[in-house]
Amino acid sequence: MKTTSLASAVVLLLPVCALAADPPPPPPMGWSGSGELGLAAASGNTKSQSLNLKLDLKYNDDFWKDDFYVLAINNKSNITSTTLDDSTSPPTVVSQTKYETTANRYEAGASAGYKLDDHSYVVGALRYEHDEFSAYDYQYIASIGYGYQALKNSTDELAFEVGVGYKVQQPTSYFVVNAPPPPDQIMISPDSDNDVAARGKIDYKHNFNANTSFVDTFLVESSSSNTFVQNDAGLAVKVTNTLALKVAYQVRYNSDVLSGYKHTDQLLTTNLVYSF
Repeated sequence: MKTTSLASAVVLLLPVCALAADPPPPPPMGWSGSGELGLAAASGNTKSQSLNLKLDLKYNDDFWKDDFYVLAINNKSNITSTTLDDSTSPPTVVSQTKYETTANRYEAGASAGYKLDDHSYVVGALRYEHDEFSAYDYQYIASIGYGYQALKNSTDELAFEVGVGYKVQQPTSYFVVNAPPPPDQIMISPDSDNDVAARGKIDYKHNFNANTSFVDTFLVESSSSNTFVQNDAGLAVKVTNTLALKVAYQVRYNSDVLSGYKHTDQLLTTNLVYSF
């Protein structure tokens, strides 16, 4: 959580430190978007595969600013486990290596903003995620709120959104040890948490020059059962007018998790970005 707080503080301070800004450029009208892809694979003495991809579509005109995205993250690697075989004398340690999925997350989101003036807009937002290795199998939220474009020029862009909605969260199933007779373990499937939730979002972008930019998105979804925080920071360097290399760092935090799960997940990626 300290890492998330530090990242959000950086987002708030960067615009203050920006140099005198040029007049804002006209926003692109109509549809625009970008696709990101990161892939790493190893074979031989070890075997692993990492894949992450994202598609982001935006629409902008005199009345609307809309955003739609989908992303997927999948990792597989060799996992070695050891067991003690006490059927032999003396007991022997047995090692077994399996090629298994170690991360698998899918997410989709959409927002539609109706402009009230050059800075203010009313926004409705949806977000859904499914994560096989999180403390929650899935989470989704529908919200409505108010957005404000605080800053937009050739160097910096800063926008805030606040709202309220309804969130559903499904805690992951888990096993408990059962006394004889069999079965030795019983799977427990907790009920889903359904509650009113507050939503907040900060989007920031800083252009160091024509080819290098920093972007950061800070998202909070808070209900009585759990507070979800996510911060995505990325540094992109253009290779051509449409292609860029991007290094991204993501921090995700859930305040309420089952025993054995960590509150914070972190992800570092390097991606090729195609803009259109």
